[in-house]
Amino acid sequence: MPLNDERPGGEDRVDEPSTSGLDGSRESIAGDHAAKSRSPSAGPPKTFTVDGVNESTRDLFNLRFAHEIIVNPSFHLQPDLLPQGSLWKMVKDNLHKAYWDILESELNDDPPEYGQAIRLLEEVREILLSMLRPGTNWMRAQITEVLDMDMIRQQADNDAVDIQGLASYIITIMGQMCSQVRDKDIEKLRQSPDNMVTRFKEIFRVLDLMKVDIVNFTIDDLRPVLMSPGVDFERATFHRILGDKPGALEITTAWIKSALEELSSSNTKEQCDGQEKGPRPPPGPFQLLNAAFLRILTWDYKKSALPETWMQDEKRLREIQCQLRQGQAVNAVLLIIYSTVGGPVQGLPSLSFRLMWNISVLLEGMHSPDFNLEKALESVSAQICCDLNKSLTERDYPALTPALQATLTGQICSIAQKDNPIRTLVEDRVQQYFTALLCDPKSQVKPIPAGLTPIQIELASIGAKFISLVNHNRRVYGPFYADIIKKLMFSSSPPAANPAQDTTPDPVSFK
Repeated sequence: MPLNDERPGGEDRVDEPSTSGLDGSRESIAGDHAAKSRSPSAGPPKTFTVDGVNESTRDLFNLRFAHEIIVNPSFHLQPDLLPQGSLWKMVKDNLHKAYWDILESELNDDPPEYGQAIRLLEEVREILLSMLRPGTNWMRAQITEVLDMDMIRQQADNDAVDIQGLASYIITIMGQMCSQVRDKDIEKLRQSPDNMVTRFKEIFRVLDLMKVDIVNFTIDDLRPVLMSPGVDFERATFHRILGDKPGALEITTAWIKSALEELSSSNTKEQCDGQEKGPRPPPGPFQLLNAAFLRILTWDYKKSALPETWMQDEKRLREIQCQLRQGQAVNAVLLIIYSTVGGPVQGLPSLSFRLMWNISVLLEGMHSPDFNLEKALESVSAQICCDLNKSLTERDYPALTPALQATLTGQICSIAQKDNPIRTLVEDRVQQYFTALLCDPKSQVKPIPAGLTPIQIELASIGAKFISLVNHNRRVYGPFYADIIKKLMFSSSPPAANPAQDTTPDPVSFK
């Protein structure tokens, strides 16, 4: 059934939008605004009203929507497609069928009834007018004149309305207004059968797609404009969502506090080991925030939810973490291969690419809870031995001996253990790389630490994504962080918060 949910905006011809979508539900943020100049005073609990809940929901949706537009250049809306076999789809299909059955029944009457058809034409008229932008007055006047509903009702009363002609005019106007990506749909409409029910079904289907196209065009048009005020909008919306609820920003406070404890513990250890002479100054806010951001990269989602200030980016952070874990595993395997086999397999780009590809494929999905890393590494070992033997024999080198294959297999399988030295080396070097990026976020081109050359391209890409998120997060939530850090470092009684993670974070581990 056609739904009159059109949105304003549009023009005679819009650019072709992309169609990647927003995947995320409206999550609630449990916390308060810790960046206020004063702490919330104690008082009676607030009474929640329906209007208040609705306003908070709208604020949260607006926050997520604005955040996606700013941080995700490829973000666009997608047509609402219900899953096949779902209850909602069955209900929708049945309602639509009943709607179109009424239209078919009325048009087949003798003489025909036009009540349902006129309602459809009126809805199409409103949708077309809503898609017009200012400056298209000539088209607005033409649509209003041709789809003059009072005139059409008079024609219907005299059985003189030309439904086919009006449908053809609507299709012509749609062709002038749609984006280029819909040209094939418009051509299909022009060639559709004369059956009016089928034709109107297709008209509304294409109109729904055009409405999404116009929204996406508007998003593209507004993205450069929103970049600067978007930071202020996100901050103000987050401020409003938190309100004055007690226990605000609890996870955020615990996250920063854990980073402060980690830095303090590291300073104390260095003094005890004699590496530092005299007392070391406490970490500055910039150093503390960088340590906290590094913990986000290694966040253990099983132990705690993300800090409230990072909840909008959970999906992106999980993807970054998964890519990094897989890259580290691939790098560790390659280091073992080159150190075990040696010269005959080094300096061969085609072999390196084939090895990396096969390792990556076999370790795909290693972040899943049910992924068996030990068995996957056994498969990796078997495939590696096969690839190496093939490459060696093709270049007149002797194949790997059974003893060497057993050694290679054992070393590759051993990286499933967290204390494996190769695995630890790779993880530490990755931490060094991201620490350097955080210390100088404006320069994303950093030398790759020794031992990470096999994944330098992937590492640079992951680093750019992470630093982009960090920079935006710092701009939006900087005042909140400043207030928390001031209380933690300078208050005589800092806010009590149980660390959301262990005091010392693990590197980005394989599992």
